[in-house]
Amino acid sequence: MIELRTPAEIDEMRPAGVFVAEVLSALREKAAVGVNLLELDELAHKMIRDRGAESCYIDYHPSFGASPFGKVLCTSVNDAVLHGLPHDYTLADGDLLTVDFAASVNGWVSDSALSVIVGTERPEDRRLIDVTTEALAAGIAQAVVGNKTGDISNAIGAVATLAGYKINTDFGGHGVGRTMHGDPHITNKGRPNRGFPLREGLVIAIEPWFLQSTDLLVTDPDGWTLRSADGSRGAHQEHTVAITADGPIILTDRHDGH
Repeated sequence: MIELRTPAEIDEMRPAGVFVAEVLSALREKAAVGVNLLELDELAHKMIRDRGAESCYIDYHPSFGASPFGKVLCTSVNDAVLHGLPHDYTLADGDLLTVDFAASVNGWVSDSALSVIVGTERPEDRRLIDVTTEALAAGIAQAVVGNKTGDISNAIGAVATLAGYKINTDFGGHGVGRTMHGDPHITNKGRPNRGFPLREGLVIAIEPWFLQSTDLLVTDPDGWTLRSADGSRGAHQEHTVAITADGPIILTDRHDGH
């Protein structure tokens, strides 16, 4: 079911967006050579407790999940790109880390993700992150009243295709509200003027993610972490966006230049 929010409800959603942005900014600063993924998860967990927020992940158990997730962050490293289950791994120089985080504040959810390079940068990793960032901006620019979900998908896909990346459409954007995942589903490739009409009050997560040389995924033995089938690296960017009469509002904007 597609749900539309009133301007007052979108204002009520803002604190969740601010909190999610604050956590991701803190994690970006914390991620460094020698830091364990479990330390990142604990930092996010502490921020959730201190804020009186609720994790959207810890009890999350969709049909594709092997068991309840059990952590508050997704931490995907190098060839992992989605749903990375935090585990006892210490970040090394040159790692490409994606952090995905969703939380509920006062009953409203926001969802966001970013990718960062730990230590020494590889040009191909920087390009991958830059292209996902550009694709996210292109998708958000299409999130206006009168367009359709296919316009967002097409804009994201056009950026990826121009850069030479293949696009997986199994996982993508989605509605956000009282729960983390709702309708409509927004793929990262699509045809313009197709799909669900974008109406004032629709709140969605837009999330381009690409792999360097494949669009195929494999699942780790943990039942959650999704990796590229060929070992190439992945990057992921995501914001929660409200569609308003005055244009898109990025509820999870980090205001940190990233």
